[in-house]
Amino acid sequence: MDLVWADYANLVLNGLAEGLLIALPALAVTLVFGVARFPNAATGDLVSVGGFGAFGAYKVSGGSFLMAAIGGLAAGAAAGLASWQLVFKPVARHGSVTLLLTSIGLGFLIRALLGLGFGNEHNMFELPMMRAWTMGAIAINRMDGIVALLALATMIGVFALLHATPAGRVLRAMADNVDLARVAGINTARASAWMWSLVGVVCGIAGVLVGLKTQVSPEVGAELLLAAFAAAVVGGLGNPLGAVAGAVVLGVAQELSTPFVGFTYKIALSYAVMLLVLLWRPQGLFNRVQGVR
Repeated sequence: MDLVWADYANLVLNGLAEGLLIALPALAVTLVFGVARFPNAATGDLVSVGGFGAFGAYKVSGGSFLMAAIGGLAAGAAAGLASWQLVFKPVARHGSVTLLLTSIGLGFLIRALLGLGFGNEHNMFELPMMRAWTMGAIAINRMDGIVALLALATMIGVFALLHATPAGRVLRAMADNVDLARVAGINTARASAWMWSLVGVVCGIAGVLVGLKTQVSPEVGAELLLAAFAAAVVGGLGNPLGAVAGAVVLGVAQELSTPFVGFTYKIALSYAVMLLVLLWRPQGLFNRVQGVR
């Protein structure tokens, strides 16, 4: 099949939209890693909680998308804070391996509870028919564009919080050196609770956007986890901007590979890129090597 420039342009735009969506859970992964020093394997399941919160609020409110957004955000924030207070905080002193294994178990538990409570069928929002935005030979799916813009707005808000608020400066201080932050008088327990609430909000919004773009089910978040984790590794674990950039790079690369490897196998490209990055720059593309002092 011969492709013209417009086909490649459409693939790049689709990749940007996909990458910006993946960037939200990737950002959540890297926020936890930066502060708590472990990769949270339950991130995808927090996305699913946000999706069900949005879908439940949507149904209860009679089809209000505003209430769906509020419900998803609230459910994600509550799940993130509860996971810290009830699960991770009691075992935090046992180290990163214990926290990682705990997060794996928490993910399975959340998935099981969602399946028991809501069933395993796929739930979909009733969206109006929308015509694509067209610019000559280039066509952009309107819902993809809306989802991408909302994801971008969310990330801008997160970065503003991290760099322009006292709470954000506290989190960055903890990411640099949690012991030094504690000695400096920072209430690290309260800051950790705030960080987990922020992670929950990001995952909740991701759940809303995934539900609008595809569907809501107990497995939908877990299906995003590997791509999000790959993006965080490529960008550099603990580097929020790197996670976003890694997600965009992988999203575009996946879409551009579709004509050559097919839709089914394009996801493998993420892991191939992650493997190459780990072999070439284990610290990620946007992290610097830290010397031992």
